[in-house]
Amino acid sequence: MSEFFDNFASEIGIIDFIDVAIIAFVIFKILQFIRETRAEQLVKGLLILVVAMFLSGVVHLYALNWILINLMQFGIIALVIVFQPELRRALEFLGRSRFLRGKLQISDKNAAKTGAAALTTAVDYFSANKVGALIIIERDVALNDFAETGAILNSELTPELLENIFYAGAPLHDGAVIITDGSVHAARCVLPLTRNRDLPPELGMRHRAGIGITEVSDAYAIIVSEETGIISTAQDGKLTRFLDIKSLEKALLDIYLNETEPLSAGIFKAFARGGKNASK
Repeated sequence: MSEFFDNFASEIGIIDFIDVAIIAFVIFKILQFIRETRAEQLVKGLLILVVAMFLSGVVHLYALNWILINLMQFGIIALVIVFQPELRRALEFLGRSRFLRGKLQISDKNAAKTGAAALTTAVDYFSANKVGALIIIERDVALNDFAETGAILNSELTPELLENIFYAGAPLHDGAVIITDGSVHAARCVLPLTRNRDLPPELGMRHRAGIGITEVSDAYAIIVSEETGIISTAQDGKLTRFLDIKSLEKALLDIYLNETEPLSAGIFKAFARGGKNASK
């Protein structure tokens, strides 16, 4: 026995330990991020089929084993179809890795401060007067497809323009405003709604659209409630509520100046969408 362990230890190098550690970490993160999501139930069903296939072979249930084996052969295609949204988000996150990322943030500090000031001034007005607003800041992932659902403006970002857009009687007040490179790119845009079913019931379509666009892109969403005037933000599929103007201004400067990395980038984050994404 000791000879066996001596031979076993002599054949294992540091690379083998690193290899096993990486695989263990990957499996752990996948299990961690699918926990309490709709993907968790699908994985449980898949594991039941695998166990049934193994047991049917052990007890010689040949017909059942043959059916399960052939079913598993087509299971890969089924998994790709079922997990298509999660796989797409995972690849998007991989493409947004730091070593692939271009610097699209505003590098001029004065321009960044001007843009952040314009947004915070407008949001402060919306909050004080209970004007519903949904403002989306484009980052690395282009939002042209969503901008084309609305009216293209390509106008200078000013508080007055935003206040006019979201004025209740204005023709562009419904939908979202998309900010690109520090300017108002489009208004009255239609956004995808989040698939998260665990959100508080008091959140309406404006909040669900703000969360939804951050689930399919790296955009930063600012939402002002029409009923309460509460300021919320969404990024990476997570909603943060009850912000004050100072906190919002700091978050905007972080984004524009790239002082911090506000997104929780990582390929495995894509599988956590169906979980508890919203903070109340």
